Amino acid sequence: MRTSTAFELPPDRAKANKRAIRLEWISVGYLITAIFFIYITLGSSQAMKAAWFEDILSLVPPIAFLVASRTRHRSPNERYPLGFHRSVTIAFLVAGVALSSMGLFILYDSLSMLLAFEHPPIGVVQPWGEPIWLGWFMIPALIYSAVPAMILGRLKLPLAHHLHDKVLFADAQMNKADWLTALAAIVGVVGIGFGIWWLDGLAATIISLDITRDGLTNLRVAVADLMDARPTLVDGSALDPLPERLRTELRSLTWVKDAVVRVREEGHVFFADVQLVPKSSQNLLSNIEEAEKQLLGIDWRLHDMVIMPVDEIDGRADAG
Repeated sequence: MRTSTAFELPPDRAKANKRAIRLEWISVGYLITAIFFIYITLGSSQAMKAAWFEDILSLVPPIAFLVASRTRHRSPNERYPLGFHRSVTIAFLVAGVALSSMGLFILYDSLSMLLAFEHPPIGVVQPWGEPIWLGWFMIPALIYSAVPAMILGRLKLPLAHHLHDKVLFADAQMNKADWLTALAAIVGVVGIGFGIWWLDGLAATIISLDITRDGLTNLRVAVADLMDARPTLVDGSALDPLPERLRTELRSLTWVKDAVVRVREEGHVFFADVQLVPKSSQNLLSNIEEAEKQLLGIDWRLHDMVIMPVDEIDGRADAG
């Protein structure tokens, strides 16, 4: 059985990947401390609970990235002839399921409290013998949750595009959601302080909707990748231009009459199936080998390719 070759990132991408791994370890460490600080100041605020849950869920994408980074470079074998690249997509799927499930749960809980007209109290604590409103501790904990998340998200975003890594991109988006969530939670806490009790439930509802939206978006993209949909840019905003570039390159070869390409995404790399109609059978094998080398050099993400000569092109084959 023919197996795919082991994959190594180009030097510039390998350097970016090491930086991304460092950022994800920093993210895990920072999130654990943020979860702790919010937990000890949790109180009865629904917005604080939602922010706490989101920080816990924010651990999923970096952990998924770190696990995938350990498995995706394993060499192919007889059982997994195409390698382990889809561990990235599986990690992406896990993150999407976790976010969607928890977002819907928090949404239900928040709306239930709003509709029941519950007035969440924020009590006082006496850490130094004098009574202090707990909200004064909640707000710094939320600020601590917001600022590093904003910085880390901005650092991860260009790396996600550079590495074509959708899990890293999802994590960067999650970091953005984290600091927006913290701001919403601060509004909820301040609202309780001023007696506007419904601001807390409203903030928690907004947070839950943001979590659910991120989860469903990630879930949709992960399922599409597992179903071998046409490759997209890392942010999902448009189709990736690589299949068209390959078609153009193939059709420009003097010995090729016509050609179609189908490309599928395997984690952060692409596999391509090519059907082409040669003008003649002379030197066909050597021409195909040369074409494969030429095409694989077009883009670092193009990891494996199968070229099959045919008598004519089936119109259904040109699927991108």
